[in-house]
Amino acid sequence: MKPSLRWRHIVPGLVLVFTLGQASATDLAEIKARGEIRHLGINYANFVTGAGDGFDVELVQGFARYIGVAYKLVPTDFYNVIRDLLGKDVVRQGDQVNLQGDFPVKGDIIATGFTVLPWRAKVLDYSAPTFPSQVLLVARADSADRPIQGSGTLAGDIAQTRAILGRKSLLVMERTCLDPANYGLKGKGIDLRAYTKSTNLNEMVPALLKGDAEFTLLDVPDVILDLQKWSGQIKVIGPISEEQQLAAAFPKTSPELRRAFDAYLVGIKADGRYDKLVDKYYPGIRRYFPAFFGGSG
Repeated sequence: MKPSLRWRHIVPGLVLVFTLGQASATDLAEIKARGEIRHLGINYANFVTGAGDGFDVELVQGFARYIGVAYKLVPTDFYNVIRDLLGKDVVRQGDQVNLQGDFPVKGDIIATGFTVLPWRAKVLDYSAPTFPSQVLLVARADSADRPIQGSGTLAGDIAQTRAILGRKSLLVMERTCLDPANYGLKGKGIDLRAYTKSTNLNEMVPALLKGDAEFTLLDVPDVILDLQKWSGQIKVIGPISEEQQLAAAFPKTSPELRRAFDAYLVGIKADGRYDKLVDKYYPGIRRYFPAFFGGSG
């Protein structure tokens, strides 16, 4: 089952409090003087493949050429990526977001299938959107639960999906785009099972297939790849979130670097380089998000 094209809306905002200042960071001039941009990337869903390429790897490599510096990939994970950018650890406490501690700053830009979430926007500056997404509920193919029929509205589809989930077991990974707190799933009687064996989101489907839970959450770019990789073994039940956007992220102290990236993004969308990257790493995704991709595909 393909995700419905109706599952596209803006994610409702969350009220958060930013209580601590950010560590100083380099901006465009300092990066040009250094002669290198450090790209924080996570091996995930073809954004960073782990083989030296990926959608976001090539995107930032092109940006490095655009600003005239060398490129360096700095591997990280979803638990540490913001700390590696800001030199501060992010701690969420209810509706508050705190930056704590002092750590080495390892990178200048996050680009790794990174979801724009309200709490992240309190501590980071985002580029213009680089890719669309949405979080879906996924089950094993042999599950007795069937995909929703569709209600005609996104809100109705989400309600149907949550009704199927009910109080059953759900495999999640906190501090990522699959954190149940992002979608109001905590305190609802759901048997939430946090995956803690690693911070690699690519392991969610294998854990689901092994029976760690009845359902898991996946976003659309990952689902498209996993439906091919695990053909006949998983199925999409329905949407948990509204449409989301992915973007590059920067320290709030790097406004010129972010503006340069946005200008670069405009250029590669105009000359076709962006489209070539999309088709290379996510063939067929245009049909899921025709509005984002201009109705092509």
